[in-house]
Amino acid sequence: MTTTSDYGLWWLVILNTAIFLIFAFSFTHPKTKRDWRSFGAFSAFIVALFTEMYGFPLTIYLFSGWLSQRLPGVDLFTHNSGHLLEDLIGWGGDPHFSPFHMGSNILILIGFILLANAWRVLYRAQQEHTLATTGLYAYIRHPQYIAFIIIMFGFLLQWPTILTLIMFPILVYMYTRLAKAEEREAEKEFGAVWDDYAQKTPAFIPRLGGQKMLSSNEDI
Repeated sequence: MTTTSDYGLWWLVILNTAIFLIFAFSFTHPKTKRDWRSFGAFSAFIVALFTEMYGFPLTIYLFSGWLSQRLPGVDLFTHNSGHLLEDLIGWGGDPHFSPFHMGSNILILIGFILLANAWRVLYRAQQEHTLATTGLYAYIRHPQYIAFIIIMFGFLLQWPTILTLIMFPILVYMYTRLAKAEEREAEKEFGAVWDDYAQKTPAFIPRLGGQKMLSSNEDI
């Protein structure tokens, strides 16, 4: 007999959503419409994630027949069973100590560290009306978007849902479009300085073994 006692915990949905969004907001301090679009898309992902994690397990309900055949004897409507990757692979034991969950925690932590460092440099550059080329921006042109993607991918490893799996590639595409729009504006504003920076610095993936962009304002 199944139970839904591990769901319907809407206070946990609200609490966890608030914690992660306040944490992300404290790093990003969105000001422009583009900043708010970026933060809003990430917020939608977080809301969808925690709604299924603690509120209503839509994915498990939709695939309950198939999951019951693949996982006979498993109570699908407990919190531990919501870690679908662990269930399907059959690691056994507490899913919070599985490779997927621990890897997820590491990725989420890395993502927030990258986000904090990237936005600190970007905020200072915006205040000084200069091009952000130091810190993480010396290695890639859009570390803030990479940070959001890493965080979302980390959550997918921990708790994949049909909504977040659909949203993830859409948000990656959206962040790519936002990055290109930023680059067009930066090219108009900074001209040759931007062209030199863009030529030497990859957009999203740092060059392995390559040298970072040098700047007279290099962070120490």
